[in-house]
Amino acid sequence: MTIREIITPENPILRKKARKVTNFNDPRLQALADDMVETLHDAPGVGLAAPQVAESVRLIVVHMPGGTEEDREVYGEGAGELYVVVNPEIVKASRETVDGTEGCLSVPGYLGTVSRCEMVKIRGQDRHGQDFRLKATGWLARVFQHEIDHLDGVLFIDKASKVWEVRPDEEPDGPEAAEAIAALERAARLGD
Repeated sequence: MTIREIITPENPILRKKARKVTNFNDPRLQALADDMVETLHDAPGVGLAAPQVAESVRLIVVHMPGGTEEDREVYGEGAGELYVVVNPEIVKASRETVDGTEGCLSVPGYLGTVSRCEMVKIRGQDRHGQDFRLKATGWLARVFQHEIDHLDGVLFIDKASKVWEVRPDEEPDGPEAAEAIAALERAARLGD
């Protein structure tokens, strides 16, 4: 496994619609999935899409903290679960939306307020081509929406009602901001 470079908006791959995966037996797909999980954990973040590591394919990984009781309280559903999803799509979304603070490993140093559906139903495949279905709510729904947007060339800053620059020494405001600031600190050390 390899830690891959996380690209920023200067790279045009982030703005392209990623291509659908059709060959699940390709060892490059399996290596990419493994590399993305390792890159996500190293960053650290809660989600990563293949275009963020300069691969224009429809693959995302999501892994929210879940090692402590506090993690489970903050992240709720999906805390500690690792999702590797190929060709994910939102097949149903709630009308109810909620504003939340988001950051992105590809847009280091910035946070934004983004309105997302409170619930989404996701369909896709796992890394071996088996059907994958998930009903996600709350923070898990937000992460899946954010990562699926990446597959269509959309960044959180495109949807944000407000975007602001954050310094790693600022006090976090809520769990989303705390996670994003932790990612900013790590990105600053890595030079991303």
